[in-house]
Amino acid sequence: MPFEKRFYYLIKLQYLGYRFHGWQKQPNLKTLHLMVDKTLKYVFEDKKFKTLIAGRTDAMVSANETALELFTFHKIDDTSEFLNWFNYNLPQDIRALSIGKVDKDFNIIQHPKTKEYLYLFAFGGKFHPFCAPILSTIQDDLDIELMKRGAHLFEGIHNFKNYCYKATDKGLYHRTIERCELVENTLYSASFFPEHSYLLRVKGSGFGRNQIRLMMGTLIRLGKGEVDLNFIRNSLKENIVSHQSYIAPASGLILNKIDFK
Repeated sequence: MPFEKRFYYLIKLQYLGYRFHGWQKQPNLKTLHLMVDKTLKYVFEDKKFKTLIAGRTDAMVSANETALELFTFHKIDDTSEFLNWFNYNLPQDIRALSIGKVDKDFNIIQHPKTKEYLYLFAFGGKFHPFCAPILSTIQDDLDIELMKRGAHLFEGIHNFKNYCYKATDKGLYHRTIERCELVENTLYSASFFPEHSYLLRVKGSGFGRNQIRLMMGTLIRLGKGEVDLNFIRNSLKENIVSHQSYIAPASGLILNKIDFK
């Protein structure tokens, strides 16, 4: 059987996840991977290719910047022209940012990387429905200053088993969070946004299933007075089962950027 030469590319892209059932392809559901591959199939005129994402996102989660690896069996002669044509045919809520060549030893799954997530929210009212795709609304009052203190407790090396959805005894739960802070939102704005909104910024090299949303859910409970700071401290200790009863809504979560080391 003749050897087929492969070509390898890294594509950065962004998307609004609100109308999609996550990244991964699923039967009879509209997913981001389905739409990206469907567009590539048209752009490449049915030439053979394969795509791998750096990390899958759940239903309704958005990305300001993520990356996928593209494998082709034909060379893309003009990457700038390809990028323009790819974007021309992608749906409005997906945009390719860049494309660059990588070598055959690059593995997007195993390559060391750092991810930064944002969780965008506002509280204390019922806000404009147009906020729904990227901004979670908490109608109760929250103690933001206490939540800021709670967010910093997640920084460092901890056992995040209690912040992994349906955790088993076989997972790797000791992870490092380089940065975790809750600040006023100055990154995203719109005429229909409330006067004040906030974001949780979390940066690390790896996260468990629903980890950011479970962390945010616990901070919301902290802000409501349902738990205290010691609850968070204890939840990060070895061999302590701490039931996180609230997973924050998916639509407030944004994969902000991804850096390959």
